Order: sequence, then C-alpha cells, then structure tokens
Amino acid sequence: MSSPRPTVTVRSAPTADLSTNELDRLREFLDTAFSGRFSDDDWSHALGGVHVLATVDGEPAGHAAVVVRQLIAGGRTLRTGYVEAVATAATMRRRGVGAAVMAETERLVRGGFEFGALAASEDGARLYTARGWLTWSGDLAALTPDGMVATPGGAVFVLPTPATPAPLDPAARLVCDWRRGDLW
Repeated sequence: MSSPRPTVTVRSAPTADLSTNELDRLREFLDTAFSGRFSDDDWSHALGGVHVLATVDGEPAGHAAVVVRQLIAGGRTLRTGYVEAVATAATMRRRGVGAAVMAETERLVRGGFEFGALAASEDGARLYTARGWLTWSGDLAALTPDGMVATPGGAVFVLPTPATPAPLDPAARLVCDWRRGDLW
C-alpha cells in the first residue's frame, strides 16, 4: 500500500529575500538530499536566481532554483532559465513533491525565458521526461577561457517556452557559458 500524498506547500523567493538562517537550512537540506555530494560550486550555481521551496508540515521537502544563463542552441544565443539543485527529501520521493516543485519551476521558466534547460541524473530524467522536457540529442559544448570545448556525456533536458525562437533543432549543438564546477 502506498503512502498518502502529503499536503505540499510551495513558494518562490529570490535568493536576496532568503534570510541567512533560511539559506543555511536550505544548504543543509541540499547536502542531505544529495547524500553529501552537493559541492560548494553546486551551491554557488543555485544562488542568485529564484528558489522554489516546498515544505510538508513546515519541514523542507523539495527545492529547485531557476538561474539566468546564456545558452547557444544551433548558433542562436538564448536567454535561458537554467534549473539547478532540484532535490526532494528522501522520505518524500515519489509522493508528488517533485512534481509540485517542477510545476512552479516550469511556470517561472515559461514566463520569463526563451528556453529552459537542466542537467539530469538518471533518477531525475524520468521526472523531466514525464513532464514534457525534451532530451537534447545534439553535441554539448562550453565556451571556456580556452575557447569552445566539447562536454560529452551529459544528460541535458530542455523546455521550449512561448518565447523560444522557431525552429529549434534538438539535434544541433548546445553550448553553455563558463562557470566553476560542473558546466552543465
């Protein structure tokens, strides 16, 4: 018998509106949700945009951040809502928390960007595919201080928005901007 769906409360807040205590609690949540594999660079990537925060009974249950990045898809630079630090508490997985977080995340991406993108783990890929995100099948690369460098092996998903220029070819090369840590 499956557990009943919890009542999930979701709110969005820019990093600047979160208190030091809220940010500390969020970092602890992400460290736990990622089983200690959430680096300082991962944390840095999640800051500066808008956080989607889910709670169940007042306790942190889920998170995603939408940050601004510039991606180049098939030669076109797109203002991208890049989704970072998507996590659900272990006890809340497969109970609707991730879907609630992604619904708000997708609203933010569709409402403010030409394109949405994220890098996914194998587990996360199922959620994104089920929600209509498309697997980018083309080559991946990054603009680095040493020029354009191929970044093979990543699983990148995209979400077209009403502002996405047509036609968009998911078999074309997708290039991200440079940053510390994981590029995607």
